Amino acid sequence: MASDAKARWIRATIAIATVATSLAGLVAWHPSNLYPWLKAFHVMAVISWMAGMLYLPRLFVYHCGAEIGSRQSETFKVMERRLLRGIINPAMVVSWTLGLWMVYDGAWIWEHWLQCKLLLVAVLSGLHGMLARWTRDFAADQNRHTERFYRITNEVPAVLMVGIIIMVVIKPF
Repeated sequence: MASDAKARWIRATIAIATVATSLAGLVAWHPSNLYPWLKAFHVMAVISWMAGMLYLPRLFVYHCGAEIGSRQSETFKVMERRLLRGIINPAMVVSWTLGLWMVYDGAWIWEHWLQCKLLLVAVLSGLHGMLARWTRDFAADQNRHTERFYRITNEVPAVLMVGIIIMVVIKPF
């Protein structure tokens, strides 16, 4: 158990270091002429992140119905782990890195719409952490929540996405 916690901290530290190093590199290089390309990659990363954030709780709903130790349960564990580690985590790192660079490049940090968007993205990131925790719980056959809980949780990323998109596109304040 202690080595598992240590491995999680190491992975989290690597992710944070990757964002910080990549962001520092972009700031030093300051590729403003590549802004449209970086924005396009940011949008692609956000789409990938959101797709995973919407799909993982749905997998949990189905996983709740699988008998512990069954072939179906073991398949869900593999799907959940691969989705989290192969798509959701990297997409979040790229989204944060390029998003923060665009904030820096555009000097938008004092814009109220952006502050609201960043708050919503921070909440989405917190949900990401909770999904990672629940993935570990399912992997250890220690799920503590119901199918209904995950059905409701499945809607949270969509609600956050609506708020984030409104902040970016409409800029209401």
